[in-house]
Amino acid sequence: MKIEEKIYRSFCYLYKYCEDNNFKGYDPYDGLNSKFFKKLPLINKNRIFRLGWIQLFKKSPFNLRKLFLINVDYNPKAMGLFLSSHCEMYKHSKSNTILKKINFFVNKIDELKSTGYKYDCWGYNFDWESRAFFQPKYTPTIVVSSFVANSLLDSYEITKENKLLKSAEGTCMFIVNELNVIKDKQGNIGFSYSPLDHSIVYNAILLGARLLSRVYYYTKNDTLYKIATSNIQFVANKQNGDGSWNYGDSKFHHWIDNFHTGFNIQCIAEYEKYTGNIQFQSIQEKGFKYYVDNFFTVEGKSKYYSDTLYPIDIHAPSQLIITLKKTNKIDHHKELIDKVLKWTIDNMQSKKGYFYYQINKICSSRIPYMRWSQAWMMLSLSTYINHFKVNIIKSIQE
Repeated sequence: MKIEEKIYRSFCYLYKYCEDNNFKGYDPYDGLNSKFFKKLPLINKNRIFRLGWIQLFKKSPFNLRKLFLINVDYNPKAMGLFLSSHCEMYKHSKSNTILKKINFFVNKIDELKSTGYKYDCWGYNFDWESRAFFQPKYTPTIVVSSFVANSLLDSYEITKENKLLKSAEGTCMFIVNELNVIKDKQGNIGFSYSPLDHSIVYNAILLGARLLSRVYYYTKNDTLYKIATSNIQFVANKQNGDGSWNYGDSKFHHWIDNFHTGFNIQCIAEYEKYTGNIQFQSIQEKGFKYYVDNFFTVEGKSKYYSDTLYPIDIHAPSQLIITLKKTNKIDHHKELIDKVLKWTIDNMQSKKGYFYYQINKICSSRIPYMRWSQAWMMLSLSTYINHFKVNIIKSIQE
């Protein structure tokens, strides 16, 4: 079987699974949505117990969510990823069926906006306790908001509906005006993860810069360009000598992983595309070389860390195709893509169509997370299909 046919079938199985579940599902970090846990007042107010509870669900190979009364739900970031996926499909097919789905996701995204903020913004559909902060349900973050707004711009390029551009402009204003500002010694600025913290997370800052630069491309708002450039310089100054980046500034954020590295490279490349400023090209190229040289094996396995194979996380292979597409290196690295996708489909896709969360050396997690696994793989596969013009859209229309 040709790899294109394998990808064709994989995509159709995945699409059917997601559509049959109405694009709703569980998330690795949704443990605090447990109705059982909420009835334990002496425990659910304690930070250590909240952190442990989330990790229990995230790391368990068994899906305990029904047992502890956690419902499937719409995740705003997943809706954004699914919207971007359908935009890729539409560019390939010009299908009215796909266009209706685009409208469905746009409307759902509008329903899921975070309330209590002046500008359009989005957060996760669960309380989230991490080592760095606690975020109540739907607290808007730079990551979720930038992905969602970017998907609205993908739709704007197809439908030309001005309200979508206006919404993305509003998200830029959320980033600039409602997040906390962090300055480095040179005066460059980064933004916090949410309005509630002062965390310095490099990929989050770059995702915000990508959105600012893309909205600048449409509006020619020079302020957005200047802020985005400062954001890129802020993170460029944090690059390690070998081309890698730590996840963030905090001591407990000093790890280097696959897909966040891919985010960083992609965002710098898209900044260059939308602004025409190539002053950071050597930073991007150095990061890209580290990325392709260290995170993928000759068999097509995607390493989580540069020095550790396991866990093999579905987020890593999905990001590879997107990073290569956005850096204009997808054709040159098709052999790598095909090896990675073949291994991933053969080893991480269920017969029911969904993709597993993680493969571990001893005990793997085959839970079908909608945002983390399905939405990312749908965007990855649809990007591949549109770029290489694989003829699969007929099956979706039927």
